[in-house]
Amino acid sequence: MNEKKRVTGIGGIFFKTKEPDKTKAWYSKHLGIATDNYGAGFKSRQWDKPQDSQYLQWSPMQEDTKYFTPSKMPYMINYRVDDIEWLVQELRKEGVTICDEIESFDYGKFVHILDPEGNKIELWEPVDHVFDKYYNDSSDNSANH
Repeated sequence: MNEKKRVTGIGGIFFKTKEPDKTKAWYSKHLGIATDNYGAGFKSRQWDKPQDSQYLQWSPMQEDTKYFTPSKMPYMINYRVDDIEWLVQELRKEGVTICDEIESFDYGKFVHILDPEGNKIELWEPVDHVFDKYYNDSSDNSANH
């Protein structure tokens, strides 16, 4: 019997900065990353379903954000998962700290956990086709790959 997958990839990179708008402008000007209010979305293809898109969110955030709490780190990684309900059950059995309840949005389900050093991790079961509409292929968004 095949064991279920846990993490399937990186879904986002979030980091603290003193001035998110200036940071986004710098990355846009010097590295060509087209940004919006949230940062940038990087489009790619799913390995096991190449006909389907997937996205990675890159977001500079205000340095005093509480979104990473209780972690002391200035960044948080978001990992893509296939079945968040199953994974949270498994992680609970394994004694992993679950920070909150699973939240559902039109673009996916989220939950936060802590690693052994107290770093907050975001798990995301994405609904990628929602982003297909947002990051349409006709835009000149250099962040879409």
